[in-house]
Amino acid sequence: MPALDHTATTTRLASLGAILPGLFLAVLTLLFGFGMGVVFGLNEDAIKSRLSASAETVMASAYNNDPVAAKAVTDKSWSYMQRAHLHAGSLGVVAIALSLVLVHLGTGRRVAAALSVALGAGGLGYSLFWAWAGFRAPGLGSTGVAKESLAWLAIPSSGAVVAATVVTLVLIGRGWLRRGESA
Repeated sequence: MPALDHTATTTRLASLGAILPGLFLAVLTLLFGFGMGVVFGLNEDAIKSRLSASAETVMASAYNNDPVAAKAVTDKSWSYMQRAHLHAGSLGVVAIALSLVLVHLGTGRRVAAALSVALGAGGLGYSLFWAWAGFRAPGLGSTGVAKESLAWLAIPSSGAVVAATVVTLVLIGRGWLRRGESA
C-alpha cells in the first residue's frame, strides 16, 4: 500500500477551498435550472400566456397584426425557456465536475479558482441568457433581436465556459503526459 503523501493532500485541500466560489456558482446554476423546472411544472400555461400577452401588446407594431408571426415567436420563446433549463442543469454539473478535476490534478490555487469561477459564472450567465431572451422576444417581435440585445451576456458567459474547459483539457493532457514520463 503506498504511503500517504501529506503534502499532496494538503495542496488538494487548499485547492478545494480555492474553488468554493466557483462551486457556489455552479450549484446556484443547478438550482436555477431546478427552479425553472418546478416553475414549468406548476405554471407552464401561465408562462405561455404571459409570452402571448407580451406579443399581443406589440401585435400591430412588431407583428403587423399577423397572429401566425406572433405565435412563431412565442413558440420559439418557450423553447428558449426550456433551453435555459437544460443548459443550467448540464453546465452546472460540468462546472462542478471540472472544478473537482482541477483539484485532483493538483492545479495551483489561483488557476483552479479562476477556472472554477469561469465555469460556474459562465454556466449561470449562459443559462440566464436563454431564459431572458425567451422572456424578451415576444415583446420585441423577434427571437433574433432578443438574442442580439443580450449578446453582452451570451458572448462572455459562453466564452468563459469554453475557454475554461479548453484550459482544463490542456491541464489534463499535461498531467497525462507527465504521468507517462514518470512511468
